[in-house]
Amino acid sequence: MQAGVASAAAVAAAVADAHRTAWAQVLAATVRVTGDLEVAEECVQDSYARALATWTAGIPANPAAWLTTAARRRAIDELRRASTLRGKLPLLVEPEPEPTSPPTPFPDDRLRLLYTCCHPALGREAQVALTLRLLCGLSTGDVARAFLVPEPTMAARITRAKKKIAAARIPYRIPAAEDLPARTDAVLTVVHLVFTAGHTAPSGATLTRSDLAERALDLARLLRLLLPDDPDVAGLLALILLTDARRAARTGPDGRLLLLEEQDRSRWDRAAIDEGIALLREALQHRPPGRYPLQAAIAAVHAGAPHADATDWAEIVALYDLLLDRWPSPVVALNRAVAVGFAFGPEAGLAALDQLTVEPLLARYPYLAAGRADFLRRLGRTEEARLAYSEALVLTDNEVERRFLEARLDALPTA
Repeated sequence: MQAGVASAAAVAAAVADAHRTAWAQVLAATVRVTGDLEVAEECVQDSYARALATWTAGIPANPAAWLTTAARRRAIDELRRASTLRGKLPLLVEPEPEPTSPPTPFPDDRLRLLYTCCHPALGREAQVALTLRLLCGLSTGDVARAFLVPEPTMAARITRAKKKIAAARIPYRIPAAEDLPARTDAVLTVVHLVFTAGHTAPSGATLTRSDLAERALDLARLLRLLLPDDPDVAGLLALILLTDARRAARTGPDGRLLLLEEQDRSRWDRAAIDEGIALLREALQHRPPGRYPLQAAIAAVHAGAPHADATDWAEIVALYDLLLDRWPSPVVALNRAVAVGFAFGPEAGLAALDQLTVEPLLARYPYLAAGRADFLRRLGRTEEARLAYSEALVLTDNEVERRFLEARLDALPTA
């Protein structure tokens, strides 16, 4: 423990920081004891609750280690109390069958948890949702927003996935080399959604959640070590690097959201951009390119433009056309429509967005309303823009984005 009594505010801040930075590490280590995700999550939550009461005597020098020890001790107590220690531990401590190929390297606990959550016995949406909840500690509400579904629907989906893992006794380990390809797409989807949630936080007072963005980057690098010849892994790492390179320039000194055309590009991380472009070139040597190399290629067009007016929007539209062919998605279609507006004018962009207003998955997606509002504003259709901005505000939970939309709404001319 650090010397001295800590104030309640200091303890709350330390626990919150440990939740952002250490949740996955603590949970993954606890699962190694329990072999049961539900029990492990309860023990980790208990360790954080105990920290709030205990750390007033002094905040530990290594909060993650304290939380891990507390959670694992609680897990062992729970297993003993339920008389299930013999039934639970064999999954983790008995020798595993000899694999038909050499064991996979880098047995990082977070990767073990990631591959457990992405087991093929689970449906794809369950894989991604469970990992966002367990690996990243996102609230069920934030996971629901990432999937564009109601929170009760997501809560039920996560519960079913946990029960299936327990019932099927899915082992907590990285698969053998011959089984990795079947699991790779789900794992990449998870890492990408983790990054998306960090790049623009679904809710809260800050535009980004740096802890999630950095966690996604860390996981992408680990996957690159695990699968160095996989073009989609290289493409995902490139996408994260090229997109995250803009992080420092996305808000002004006053915390105001800055659009691409407003950003000081000298603040972009050129080393990350150079690394991302090198990875993208490698990924694009494999044909046809997958969804992650194509998304990275779009990010590279932005990164390569010395100023906003030099952005080749027509090329971006063409890349979105390829991406839609490889990976049909309402969100990709929305991003393409916005690019159409910048390439061919706001009227063309608005027409493309209007075609998506009947898409059920976008009914609660604030960027559809925000995109329409911007094009309507540019076209001088003020009252329609006012309605669209108001709709976007209803759907937006991120406070930085809300302030941006409110400023745009207030700046509209009055009749």
